[in-house]
Amino acid sequence: MHIKEFWDQLSPDTQQWLIDNPGTMIVPRTVTAIINSETGESDGVDGHGGTHLTDEDRHFIHEQARARGSAPAEEPKFFDAVGPTD
Repeated sequence: MHIKEFWDQLSPDTQQWLIDNPGTMIVPRTVTAIINSETGESDGVDGHGGTHLTDEDRHFIHEQARARGSAPAEEPKFFDAVGPTD
């Protein structure tokens, strides 16, 4: 998906969902369906109906969040989920 190209076609609610979830790597199928209906695009949908966001997409969304004052100044932190060692 190329969020930057379609950003202006997205509704404010859809833009806000993406801004509220800037670290998401796979957009859920319900949000993907909304994005596809708003943009007329259907490329990049996986077998479960979701869409994988590229690093460029996530960076763009994070920049949009910063511009609106909705994001922290630093990049989000990701942690590996690892079970305890025996």
